[in-house]
Amino acid sequence: MSILAFVLIVVSLLSFVVAQLILKRAMEISATNGLRNSRFISLALIGVALMTVSFFLTLGLLQRFDLSYLYPFQGLSVIFIAVTAAIVLKEKLSLRLIVGTVLISAGVVLVSMS
Repeated sequence: MSILAFVLIVVSLLSFVVAQLILKRAMEISATNGLRNSRFISLALIGVALMTVSFFLTLGLLQRFDLSYLYPFQGLSVIFIAVTAAIVLKEKLSLRLIVGTVLISAGVVLVSMS
């Protein structure tokens, strides 16, 4: 894998993770201020834009790599979302969630070694 391909995979993954966090924040704002709130609209548009970037980067990567190779990287999004949600959104990490993310990490390592 080239450096460029790795960077594109990471950008796709990070844009997906950041989009999820931004959309979660937007939905929290909409629950208290409604859907016509300018803060909600701007966050929702940013989140959708980042999801779009992730989507099209993933499509481009699928042209060059097998799905079985790319999908484990997408599995990393679960780990990154859980950790960043705990840090940024102050969500609680349960033992079950931590064990699940460790198992996902082990699976990603096993698949990437093949």
